[in-house]
Amino acid sequence: MNLKESLLSGLQDLELSLEDRQVDRLLDYMSLLGKWNKSYNLTAITDPSRMLSYHLLDSLSIAAWVKDCSNTLDVGSGAGLPGLPLAIAFPGCQWTLLDSNGKKTRFIQQALAQCAVKNATVVKSRVEDYHAPRSLDIIVSRAYASLSHFTESVAHLVQPQTVLLTMKTGLDDDEAAALDSTIYDKQEFNLQVPGISEKRSLVTVTQR
Repeated sequence: MNLKESLLSGLQDLELSLEDRQVDRLLDYMSLLGKWNKSYNLTAITDPSRMLSYHLLDSLSIAAWVKDCSNTLDVGSGAGLPGLPLAIAFPGCQWTLLDSNGKKTRFIQQALAQCAVKNATVVKSRVEDYHAPRSLDIIVSRAYASLSHFTESVAHLVQPQTVLLTMKTGLDDDEAAALDSTIYDKQEFNLQVPGISEKRSLVTVTQR
């Protein structure tokens, strides 16, 4: 099975239907990531089939939570994950991909241009210094920080309707207990990512 067939199979498992041009843009992004990674060390995963599962499909596994979004911020986007694949999948949503690392934001900028992604912008900034030009309905992070650190770092960006999404390999009791339950409600959902046997989960956080 080639990479495109593997991606299509994974999308089917995720119950996510994309147009051919979207599938091609996802593969173009992954190819570009592989090329830049040789010089910029953007990811420890270099095998294309593993990149497909651990980057593309892992990012797209939260599609059900972002499919109806309008304005979304990806905090600590790194190489554009999960925001860039999700921006390709959902062109009706505006995405801001935020990272403080210059080499990573340069890569994201090149990827947006080469993959013709018109509904995303990249910003080089620490999240604590970032001020959104419009209200956000979703703020997402992937392997970014502890739950309490994440909520504290984006508190100035949160509106009553804003939902925080953080992708994890599981939420342990100590990390869960550190979140102020008088301010926030949280839920954890198990994610089934094609090609990944390790635990994956999504934690959603809303203000009380």
